Amino acid sequence: MATTANTQKKTTGRPSKSAPKAAPKASPVSTVSASPTKVKRNVIDDSKKDRVYTINKGGGIWYKLKQNNITIFDEETQSVRQLRYSPNEMSVWADEQSENIIREQVVFINKNLLVQYTKPNLQRYLDLHPDNIANGGKVFHLVDTEKKATVELDKEFMALDAVGLVRDKSIDELLPVAMYLGIDTDQKNMEIKRELLREAKANPKRFIEMFDNPVVKVKSTIMSAVDFQILRADNDGLKWYDSNRLIVATPAGQDTIDIATRFCLSEKGAMVLEEIESQLDKI
Repeated sequence: MATTANTQKKTTGRPSKSAPKAAPKASPVSTVSASPTKVKRNVIDDSKKDRVYTINKGGGIWYKLKQNNITIFDEETQSVRQLRYSPNEMSVWADEQSENIIREQVVFINKNLLVQYTKPNLQRYLDLHPDNIANGGKVFHLVDTEKKATVELDKEFMALDAVGLVRDKSIDELLPVAMYLGIDTDQKNMEIKRELLREAKANPKRFIEMFDNPVVKVKSTIMSAVDFQILRADNDGLKWYDSNRLIVATPAGQDTIDIATRFCLSEKGAMVLEEIESQLDKI
């Protein structure tokens, strides 16, 4: 009996250290979350931008905007309402404001007024104000800073393009433009380019367009023909140098080269231009 009791005691006692441990049961894996995670998206509010309003004309150093008794038609309510600005009121409508409102002057300094995005009520007030040019007014307008930056950038690139033409084009390609601009082409090439560079910086757009302008090419052709004594530009008209035969008459008070240029660009003067170019090619 003692042996049986001992056997039962060993059986029901703490397991032996040498006995293998049972592997833990893994929790079932679910491929679908019971509560999906919400992804937080950063939404950029375009309305949260500082704005600059500027006086259209005049204004001076200090200009106070008219604020008393302003009524406009509200599209949302389809009614006439009083527009009123108060720094401590979110609404710009008088009928939605509290009784004890704080009034504040809206002042343009040196023609400009910067309104930070933290003052949406003032931005809204100025956007609706009847003196705003966008609403048919004549006093001030919102400055489109992005558009302004784009325009300024385009101007900078155009100036670089104009300067690049002076740098990269050969003197033969530059001479027609130089002659059209009245630059002395008897100078050294670098001196001609220096004067062209000034013209390119002064008006880049006009300078670039000259290279594709047929008037520039024809005028420079006629001027070259005069220099090489193929033509003679007298006060009364353009003539062939050798025969003194009149090509086109010049009205009193007008420039012969300009008249001849317009003539050669016409259908009637096309054959004359062709002959001039032919004689220049032979030189």
